[in-house]
Amino acid sequence: MSSADILGYAAGALTAFTFLPQVIKTWKSKSAKDISLNMFIIAFVNEIMWLVYGFMLDNWVIILTNAVMLGMSGFMIALKLKYNHQ
Repeated sequence: MSSADILGYAAGALTAFTFLPQVIKTWKSKSAKDISLNMFIIAFVNEIMWLVYGFMLDNWVIILTNAVMLGMSGFMIALKLKYNHQ
């Protein structure tokens, strides 16, 4: 594995967990009052597009990073919808 690959995977890992603090905070507080649903919908669609692009290039850094981001964006959308209607 080259140093560029290592850097790519490290950057991808950091990027993939960008939403993790917000997911944890929302999950623990059971409040999504100040969360923008539109931002996470845009992020969700964006991650789908990046995943397709990653598969087209057969680039595992892009695929793995955006698969994790897609999961977290989807989870935040679910939390927002759940906690907005309580």
